Amino acid sequence: MELNSVFKRQFFLVLNLVFIFFSCSNNDEPKEVIDEEVVTELTISDGTLFEPKDFYPKFSWSVTPQYCMFGDGSRTLTPSEISIISEKSDFICLEKDHAWKELGYAEMGAKHEVAAFKQIKPDIKVLYYFNSAYAWPFTSYNENFTTNKIDDYPELKKFLIINEETGELEHRNNIFFFDVLNPDFRRWWVETVVSGVTFSGADGVFIDQMHGFSWLRNDKAEEVKLTMGEMMASLKEKLGADKILLGNNAARLEDVFPVIDATMFEHYSETVTNSKENLLKEWDDMLRIAKAGKISIYRFGVEVENDVSIEGLSGSEKENALEQLSKERLEYYHACYLIGAQPYAYFQYGWGWRLWKGPLVDYPELNKPLGLPKGAYKRVIENGWEFTREFENASVWVNTETKEGKVSWK
Repeated sequence: MELNSVFKRQFFLVLNLVFIFFSCSNNDEPKEVIDEEVVTELTISDGTLFEPKDFYPKFSWSVTPQYCMFGDGSRTLTPSEISIISEKSDFICLEKDHAWKELGYAEMGAKHEVAAFKQIKPDIKVLYYFNSAYAWPFTSYNENFTTNKIDDYPELKKFLIINEETGELEHRNNIFFFDVLNPDFRRWWVETVVSGVTFSGADGVFIDQMHGFSWLRNDKAEEVKLTMGEMMASLKEKLGADKILLGNNAARLEDVFPVIDATMFEHYSETVTNSKENLLKEWDDMLRIAKAGKISIYRFGVEVENDVSIEGLSGSEKENALEQLSKERLEYYHACYLIGAQPYAYFQYGWGWRLWKGPLVDYPELNKPLGLPKGAYKRVIENGWEFTREFENASVWVNTETKEGKVSWK
């Protein structure tokens, strides 16, 4: 009985050694060593891993990741302004008309600022701006799309939408509408955008207004969607593999989304985009975007609130009131972002698109240590509108029905 026990112990010991030997011998190939810190930084809320592209900006949860987009049509930035913005963000965009009055054309303003930012922060990603719907006349490429010049350029006039009833060019405050259904226009537009990006030295481009004015020709709405997708695919190909293509409000454009690298949630309407129902959908969109390896910009501007504090105000008095309102409402909008934020989701905040409407304002809360998210958001009550989420250094609560939020820093 005792000998049998010894024999059994020795037998199982030998068996285990044999098992270990063959297990090791079947795994001779070197295993990839994964940096746990990188994995943690890039972990999506569903537990999968975000896969960034080499040309993306740097991303970190150390503080709230910010994107800045701004313009001043009258001048270039001062060294102090460049320093303030570069300290806030690694990812910025220069608006449609920046510095065109000082330098002559907006692409000159973009070129000037790209060089200025990269001189003090070489890794910063700076985007050029171009519109796919409105013929803004701020660049040398678009300068002839004006009421007093367009008739002298019939080759450009054919790129614009004509009102079928009046025979006149469609416009909004004398800004003409591009016709995406014209194949000659699409070729010209792609070449023009690529020229602007190349000339300015930008790291990519922000494309605005990707609707193609489909509502002006409902019978061709599907064709407009398809051709917009084709035009964006052509642009991405011509830009090159190392340039960022960011589409505004493109998260649900099924013909555009596959070819872009990034999208913005603009939140241009208090009742439409900022509704509790839409915000919930957007948090799901942000998850889907992250799983596709794409960048999200979650932008809020308090100008859409039409708050009583700004009623009847104008000029500097209105700007001061909006700045104060932005500080008062920051916690709610910040919480809305944090509830749905994923790796490579950036927060943009202010009260408009001008240089003086947020980018230069100090919001101390956005510089507080945030830390990694500890999983996905939670809905407090089924079908309710209260949500919570935990970060290493903050607890977030938001009620999108009452439009209240709280970020409790640890």
